[in-house]
Amino acid sequence: MLSPVLLMVALLTVLTVTMESDHWITDQQEKFCTWQCLKFTLQWPGSFCLGLKNSSQCRIPPNIQTWTIHGLWPLKAHTCCLCWPIFHSDLKELDPELSQLWPSLLKTQSSFLFWKDEWIKHGSCAACVEGMNSPLRYFQICLKLRGRFDIDRALEDAGIKPSCNQSYPYDKVNHALAPVIGDDPNVQIQCINDEKGREVLVQVKIPLSQNLTLGCHHKEDQGAEPEPTQLWHTFPGHPCPQDSPVFYFPIKHDRPHQPCD
Repeated sequence: MLSPVLLMVALLTVLTVTMESDHWITDQQEKFCTWQCLKFTLQWPGSFCLGLKNSSQCRIPPNIQTWTIHGLWPLKAHTCCLCWPIFHSDLKELDPELSQLWPSLLKTQSSFLFWKDEWIKHGSCAACVEGMNSPLRYFQICLKLRGRFDIDRALEDAGIKPSCNQSYPYDKVNHALAPVIGDDPNVQIQCINDEKGREVLVQVKIPLSQNLTLGCHHKEDQGAEPEPTQLWHTFPGHPCPQDSPVFYFPIKHDRPHQPCD
């Protein structure tokens, strides 16, 4: 039997550990939902491969003909919960749609591994918001956003079609997309340079608030974006220069890394 002194020490130790544990949990919860802004990012498969360190890793599935989802990213939040696993069966009902609108464009990564990576890094952070609080709900929201931001239709309606020879003034591209993605200064229409130095349309980043309304103006969140993947030479894209012509390369399934060579 423990002496009264030893018993008191043991109780104090348990109490201290419990308080520290509770403080850690509270601290983690406070950090978990401090973000206010998200960015919904769409990428154009026709120019995706231009920024890869190893362009031979790129593949574009035959059924892919449109802009695809890159991710939905809460800003100032990254890998919030490693303890929330995701399994392919969680997304079974969404698999056909996700495979069409959110495919992996890398030979070394299956589409599910791409989705899993996005869930762990970003979805687990978004999960503190009602409506995105599970893998299924998070990916359902992403698919709904893809339908909402139909930039394929917006560009086509403006006469902006994929071409290796035809370029477009930045203002024309911006004017075509503004009715769909808004004219918020935090919207990013991104380009990447090919080997000839041409500015090639590659991504569109759309700022959203926690309630998924267009635009987000919390200054503390601006600029806090995910780290670039190691597969890229640099961050995959920069704001398209407003004084340079913009190319919109076609998708080439047989040579995705050389769409216009």
